[in-house]
Amino acid sequence: MIPASKAAVVLYDGHCKFCTRGARKLVALARPGAIEAVSFQDPGVLEQFPGLTHEACMQAMVLVTPDGQLYRGFEAAVQAVATRPMLRLPAFAYYLPGIRQVCDRLYAWIAANRYRILGKTVTDECTDGTCALHFPQGTRNPTKRDDTDGNHQPNQGEPL
Repeated sequence: MIPASKAAVVLYDGHCKFCTRGARKLVALARPGAIEAVSFQDPGVLEQFPGLTHEACMQAMVLVTPDGQLYRGFEAAVQAVATRPMLRLPAFAYYLPGIRQVCDRLYAWIAANRYRILGKTVTDECTDGTCALHFPQGTRNPTKRDDTDGNHQPNQGEPL
């Protein structure tokens, strides 16, 4: 559990609408002042956390405790929520046999498809290579539609 003396930092993808909403909800669920949400996409942020790379943060959100301990993905959310005494027991159900594996797989799928779920917060063309992780070559950015009537329905197999 995160000590009460200092705030932990949750690093999330600030270019992702799903992640941005999730980070806000996570801060709201945590004990007030226990968690600070910071987009790792902001300039200079990752320099504050030696050993964390852009690629690692693209795979999963990271919770950095005041003593430097790292939690990734679903476990980061569990540790953040567990800062509230009344949510500790339900949060730690994550550690029951089988639950962790299911939650981690679900988290990994959502993380890999997050831009397709709600889109990006930035609408300009991808310049940092982030899109290549989530939109392989030959697929297009779902936030940029080239239909003019706004009624485009994706065909089967077409990215959302």
